[in-house]
Order: sequence, then C-alpha cells, then structure tokens
Amino acid sequence: MKCVNAAQILPEDLLAEIRRYTNGERLLYIPEESRRKGWGETNGSRSFYRKRNQEMYRLYQAGSTVPELAGTFHLAENTVRKIIYGNRPDLSPQAVQPPT
Repeated sequence: MKCVNAAQILPEDLLAEIRRYTNGERLLYIPEESRRKGWGETNGSRSFYRKRNQEMYRLYQAGSTVPELAGTFHLAENTVRKIIYGNRPDLSPQAVQPPT
C-alpha cells in the first residue's frame, strides 16, 4: 500500500469536507472499490437454485404436496417449506410464470 498526500490529489473542497469528518485524524484508509461478484454469479449456482426454486413453487401451485416436492428435489420437507412459504420476491407468481 502506497501512502499519498491527499492535498496532492484531491480538490480543495473535497479535502476540506474530509477534514470535517475525520476530526484531525492523521491517517485515512480508502479501500479499493469492490469488484467481487455475489455468491454463485461466477459458476452459475445462483441461477441454478433460482430456477429450481421457481420450478418447485410452480409445482406447489399446481397441486404438488410438500412431501412430494421433498422427494422430487431430494430436500428436507422443512427446506421445501422455507422455499415455497418464504417471502421471496423472486418466487412471486409473476416471476414464476413464463413470458408470453
């Protein structure tokens, strides 16, 4: 990590604002902007589980029972309940129906 004098790189008005917030502290660390992707975005896991959960919800709406879904998807019944009963916007009926 390289130390740089803020007065050399920041505009005066921004420097004054930072001084207001730091109350005379001598060192200020500014982390690099995060470039990390969210869980499952790189390897497709997030998409896989979203589609699986939407299919599970669709089957539940079509009349499948929780024990049937647990057997079909090889999950515990409590896990199936959490998926189909949870307040998850990505599982709303509007999100589950295929586009027309």
